[in-house]
Amino acid sequence: MLTATNLTKQYRTANGTNLTVLDHVSFELTSGETFAIVGPSGSGKTTLLGLCAGLDRATSGSVSLNGIALDALSEDERAAVRNRHVGFVFQNFQLIPTLTALENVMVPLELRGDSSAESSARKWLDKVGLADRMDHYPTQLSGGEQQRVCIARAFSNNPQILFADEPTGNLDAENAAGIVDLIFDLNRTAGTTLVLVTHDLELAGRTNRVLRLKGGKVESLQ
Repeated sequence: MLTATNLTKQYRTANGTNLTVLDHVSFELTSGETFAIVGPSGSGKTTLLGLCAGLDRATSGSVSLNGIALDALSEDERAAVRNRHVGFVFQNFQLIPTLTALENVMVPLELRGDSSAESSARKWLDKVGLADRMDHYPTQLSGGEQQRVCIARAFSNNPQILFADEPTGNLDAENAAGIVDLIFDLNRTAGTTLVLVTHDLELAGRTNRVLRLKGGKVESLQ
């Protein structure tokens, strides 16, 4: 489902030197596997997730997602792959503030030309426990409810792979526990491959395998 081969990401600094954020990172995931990327702040976790999801290009190395070589694609082609195959859950929710919960979930479905966008969005909001909050705007929802909207939006496309970047980072302990259970329950039902970036080792321990990054390098892969 996902193969990362010798991924390296460098940025040019103001003084003309190269800053290496990721250094020859490799791993492979099979369909339906759950996988955590952990490490201290600045270790390259979110950068690695972005490269694997086709949100950014590596300086060197390659990514294959569901058999598609992302490095050979244009930005528009990578966006099309994401829309067909990928779901995202972000720490800061990234909901559109001028749209209701229902409309936020409908957006990716409408982009795909799905004629049943509204009924599908309603179904997924019901699954995440927001049947009575569909017409509310993000500012009218709690943090936990906003993250549930994000989860409904992520799964509404029936993605082959779900990328979750610190999905509980902005939630209190009670809401965080509920969100984690929801992600794993829906993921198990849908048979989706899950890639989870987290600093929470207890959360990481719920996945099949864990990749530990330190200073942009693989410290361990278990």
